[in-house]
Amino acid sequence: MEKIHLDNFHIAGFSYWDGSEAFEHLHIGTKLDLVREEDNRFDPYAVAIYFEDYKLGFIPRGSNHDISKYLDMGLVDIYDVRITRITPDAHPENQVEVIIKIKRQR
Repeated sequence: MEKIHLDNFHIAGFSYWDGSEAFEHLHIGTKLDLVREEDNRFDPYAVAIYFEDYKLGFIPRGSNHDISKYLDMGLVDIYDVRITRITPDAHPENQVEVIIKIKRQR
């Protein structure tokens, strides 16, 4: 299946959620899940990032608008989200970088 690059970013809010609890389980290439949070009072386009049951944080505000709309339409399976960089010595908000690709449906 062909995948098209959409965006790269650090996980927003990593230090405020379950990032420290999940950190030892995270590796380059780890698959992550997106969960739309329509009722988020801070951001109407909020999209949370999960590893298994661990909420790692969010797609940054500047990158979540279009993704949230597609998730609202039920297009959850079009995204491939994976860890591309782990930097343990960085500030917690910059420790984990992810890439989002769109899977081309045929």
